[in-house]
Amino acid sequence: MAYLGTLALILAATVVLSHFSLKLGIPAVIGELLAGILFGPALLNWIHPSTMVNEFSEIGVILLMFIAGLESDLTLLKKYFRPGVLVAVIGVIVPVFVIFTFAQAWGFSFVAATFLGITYAATSVSISVEVLKELDALDTKSGATILGAAVVDDILTVIILSVAVSIFGTGVSTVDTPLWLTLLEELAFFGLIFLVVKWLAPFIMHLAEHLLPAASVTIGSLLLCLGMAYLADLFGLSAVIGAFFAGVAVSETKYRTEVDKALESIGYAVFIPVFFVSIGMNMRLDSLGRDFWFIAIMTVLALLTKWLGCGAGAKLAGMSWHEANIIGAGMVSRGEMALIVAQIGFDAHLLHRDFYSSVIIVIILTTLIAPFMLKDALNRHHPLEENS
Repeated sequence: MAYLGTLALILAATVVLSHFSLKLGIPAVIGELLAGILFGPALLNWIHPSTMVNEFSEIGVILLMFIAGLESDLTLLKKYFRPGVLVAVIGVIVPVFVIFTFAQAWGFSFVAATFLGITYAATSVSISVEVLKELDALDTKSGATILGAAVVDDILTVIILSVAVSIFGTGVSTVDTPLWLTLLEELAFFGLIFLVVKWLAPFIMHLAEHLLPAASVTIGSLLLCLGMAYLADLFGLSAVIGAFFAGVAVSETKYRTEVDKALESIGYAVFIPVFFVSIGMNMRLDSLGRDFWFIAIMTVLALLTKWLGCGAGAKLAGMSWHEANIIGAGMVSRGEMALIVAQIGFDAHLLHRDFYSSVIIVIILTTLIAPFMLKDALNRHHPLEENS
């Protein structure tokens, strides 16, 4: 029953550190990330990676993205999806090219340099979503563009990673599906999303309303959330993409407010704090001294390439400089997506073990810095843009 003590410590640490973060004017998510660093293997080593932590964190990010979809405006998402494509494409090309060039100059092999570029092309907007929600900017032009770009970014990263592993990989990898089949599966999944939004979600929610248990509507929404997340993973996409679109589907029904209130209580009370702590727990300090300059330069490049690349895409799409700044900052966080890509590439022998810890540290550092960048960008843009 040791996991009960671990869970209690995580919840106590996150609520206290988040409180002080907010008191200092810092996004609450920073306190949760710092809880993972402070109490995890990097410092005190009181919390260790475990099955409970891993599974709770997976549920946490799925619920977080479901809530993001639930609070999104489908009309706004459709309107700014095309700019999101431009943001994502340029935001993938720039990091891949710049970081590949730097890695080659540092002495990495062609294969390792290519993989390093792919790793930092990945974006995880779960933390950006948290900051956008906190500052009431999720349902804006910039927020909708960030969410749309995140979907495209995820697809591009999966495709590029699939190609790289199939060509260069020599180890056991989870990415072993032929590229044409991956593309076909992803197209099929997006066709499924249309059916869920149009017919399945309204039917399930209406049916749940007429069932006798008190929490039937909440359970119906969870069924859609977890089911779509599972199918997205089955189709070769990130589970968070499925959860996000399940949230969008439920947002189009009359049950949106009821479900939002119920799942925020469930998610933020238990699972979402564990997710953010698990990211902080990946931080290791043992290679900081040995690879200090590599880590420092890579962190700067990882931040700048996404911020400037995605910002340039937003500007080309007709956004203002302020909006481009917000969108660029919102796409900086690498989070769990980059961690997953790094692990897949490492398993496929695309990256040497000596640099693996340093790569993880850079991912964590960009994830820690990203909320500050996004909050600063949002605070510079007064008043916040209207939902138009």
